[in-house]
Amino acid sequence: MSVDITTRAEELRDALVDKIIKGHVRQGLTMRADVERALRTVPRELFTPGVSLEEAYEDTAIVTKRREDGVGISSVSAPYLIAEMLGQASGRHVLEVGSGGYNAALLREIAGPDGSVTTVDIDPDVTDRARACLDAAGYTDVKVVCADAEFGIEPGRTYDMIIITVGAWDIPPAWISQLADGGTLVVPLRTLGMTRSWALQRSGNHLVSRSNLMCGFVPMQGAGASDSWNVALGDGVTLWLTEPQQDIDGGAVTGVFSQERHEARSGVTVPGGRLSANLDLWLATHLPDFGSMIVPQEAIDSGLVVPSWRWGTPAFVDGTTLAYRGKLRQVDEAGTEFEYVAYAHGPGAAGAAERMADQIRAWDEVDRPAPTLCVFPIDTPDADLPEGLVLNKRHSRVVFTWPLSK
Repeated sequence: MSVDITTRAEELRDALVDKIIKGHVRQGLTMRADVERALRTVPRELFTPGVSLEEAYEDTAIVTKRREDGVGISSVSAPYLIAEMLGQASGRHVLEVGSGGYNAALLREIAGPDGSVTTVDIDPDVTDRARACLDAAGYTDVKVVCADAEFGIEPGRTYDMIIITVGAWDIPPAWISQLADGGTLVVPLRTLGMTRSWALQRSGNHLVSRSNLMCGFVPMQGAGASDSWNVALGDGVTLWLTEPQQDIDGGAVTGVFSQERHEARSGVTVPGGRLSANLDLWLATHLPDFGSMIVPQEAIDSGLVVPSWRWGTPAFVDGTTLAYRGKLRQVDEAGTEFEYVAYAHGPGAAGAAERMADQIRAWDEVDRPAPTLCVFPIDTPDADLPEGLVLNKRHSRVVFTWPLSK
């Protein structure tokens, strides 16, 4: 690489990190010094061959492999998201599930000279590519394993930190058994139609959350793959569901947008229009048949719907009625305050919209808390679980609890 290209790459890398730090500040996050140093050190362009230097340093994911139907199954994740997840935990000995190479190199920088990083992926094309990129960037001591991470990677070995960089629906026993007691699992876990990156600390046979962040990842493959499904609502709008116990009659809400739209203003405002991921979790655990509404741009442009985010607006179904949290309403000319608004369509639209607005107010009245997520083995008796909403998955029982919830 010529001096000019090297210098340009460093300039782009520093500009990208500066941008990510500003994004952290807007979200009330602080980037750790070791994460910043790693981001300014690792040459992302060596992990994104085939794209320009400028593209390599855009703050977006770069898909590196697709299925025949065009769905991405492997990618180099967006730097802002990597930075947020790296900030959720740290460890000297790290296992990464889902190999793009770039994140493993960042982890190796953070682990330090006495640390270690093992990265695993089920796809040999992905691990071969990761190995080649890591070697080219000088991270030859990162161990790359081709295996199904649903099962144990190195028998008898534990890690201070396990980080999952694919969308997971469940927590297999191997992840807990390979995690040192007090260690942290960072996992994009899919629940109730939403994906959140949870930092889960091991305490004996179970895990307890320390933080959560909004995120999105390509789905898990292999034995840990799970089925999710979409309910068609009309005009290309769908409701994404992830839990088998959700029994929604899709036919009852097909074409629901042809019915009059009702709105309910919550009176709850947020500065600068900054959305809260915790509010969406509150709504998901306090309203029935909850999922994420996925909206094509055409439906937004036509005014059919006013979603808070086209790729995952919180929504619930009540029989033949659909309600969702809509785009924030600006309440002052300066644009410093915005209000949460609920919308609904269907025979019970007025009541459903008000029901969602009531829950937004309830969340606000108890000081806008964050939930605690606890993960227990699937055979844990009800009596041994904390009070809260329980989701039974394949290997685990996931429990949402809220401080001061009504």
